[in-house]
Amino acid sequence: MLLLIANPTAALALDEPATLALLVRAIQQSESESVRSSLLKGMLRGLEGRRDVQPPDEWNSLAAELARSDRPSIRDAANRLSQIFGDAAATERALATLRDPVAPDSQRQAALASLVSQRYEGLAEELESLLDVDALRLDAIRAHAVIATQDAPKILLSRYATSTPQAQSATIETLATRKAYARELVRAIKGQTVPRDHIPSYIARTLRDLLGQEFTAVYGEIPELEKNVSERIAKFKRLITDEALTGADARRGRVVFQKTCGACHLMYGAGGKVGPDLTGSNRANLDYFLLNSVDPSGDVPEGYRTQLIQTVDGRVLTGVLAEEDNRRIVLKTVDQPRLVIAKDEIEARKVSEKSMMPEGQLEQLPRKDLFDLVKYMQTKSQVEAAE
Repeated sequence: MLLLIANPTAALALDEPATLALLVRAIQQSESESVRSSLLKGMLRGLEGRRDVQPPDEWNSLAAELARSDRPSIRDAANRLSQIFGDAAATERALATLRDPVAPDSQRQAALASLVSQRYEGLAEELESLLDVDALRLDAIRAHAVIATQDAPKILLSRYATSTPQAQSATIETLATRKAYARELVRAIKGQTVPRDHIPSYIARTLRDLLGQEFTAVYGEIPELEKNVSERIAKFKRLITDEALTGADARRGRVVFQKTCGACHLMYGAGGKVGPDLTGSNRANLDYFLLNSVDPSGDVPEGYRTQLIQTVDGRVLTGVLAEEDNRRIVLKTVDQPRLVIAKDEIEARKVSEKSMMPEGQLEQLPRKDLFDLVKYMQTKSQVEAAE
C-alpha cells in the first residue's frame, strides 16, 4: 500500500488489474483533494499511451463522483481516464472541450492529447481548423502523424512558407513519419517549398531509409565524413586561436548555439532535453568540445543512442530513449520531449550507431559564427543574446 500511495505509476507496472482496483478504492476513501489528484495523475502516467483498458469494477461510480469535483484538474483527469477505459461519453466530452473556443488553452490541449492517444477517428475532421488556433497549432500538426489522412501533406505544406520555425520543424518531423507523407515532403523539397537545408541530418537518414533512391535522387547522398578525426580537430585548432577568440562575441555565440545546438541541448537552463545538459560539461576545454562536435557518433553514451521505431500503423519514429517498462517506451525527440509508444504497437525497433547530432556541423558554420560559438561555450555564466 505504501508503494501504491508513494508511486502509483510503479505499482501499476507490477500488477495492473489489482493495482487499478486498489487505486480506485484509495481515491474513494480519501477525503483529501490533493491526495486524490496525485493518485489520478499517477494512474494517468502509468496508463499513458494505452487505450481500451479494462476499467476497475468501481470506476464508473467513482468517475461520476469525480465529475462533480470543484477542481477542474480532477474532473479533467477523471475524464481522461474514462477515455482510456473506453468510455464513449468521455470521448464526446473531450471533443466538446476541444471545440469550445472559450475553454482554457490548457484544457483544449489536454483534450486534443487524449483524443490523439485514443486514436479517435473523428479527430481527422477537426485538425485543419485547429491549425488556426495559436495554442493548438503545434499539437495539431503532430497529431497528423498519428491520425493519418490523405490530405495531411497538402494541408501542412500549404502553410509551410508562412509558418514559424517551430511549426516548420514540427511539419518536417510529422511528414517524415509515414511513407506516403514522406513522398510529398520529397516533392516539396524538389519544388523548393521546403528548403533542403531545413532537413536535419537525422530526418534525412530516416527519409533515406523510408524511400531510398526516391529520396536521394532529390536530396543528394548524405555525406559520410572522413574518419580521420584527429586531422579534422587539428584543422579547427589551427583556426580557433587565442587571437581569434579575443575578437569573438559570446552574445552572438549564444544566438549561434540556439540555432545549431539548442534544439537538443540545455545550456544554463534553456534549450532542448534530447542530448546531455552542457551547462556542467567540460565544454570550455577546446579539445573536448571539438572531439564531441567533429565526431558526434564516435562515442555515444548508451542513454543517448538513437532509437528507430516502426509502429504497426506505419509510422517511423526517431528519438532518444527516456523511459521503458514492460508495456511502453517513451522517446525524447527534437520536436516532442515525451513521445509514448505502447509496446504492443511496435512492429520493429533498432538502436542506431549514429548520433542524432548532425555530422559536419562545424564545417558548415562561417568562421565568425564558429569563433562566437566557441567563445559562448567557454563562458562561466549566462550572457544576454545579441539582438
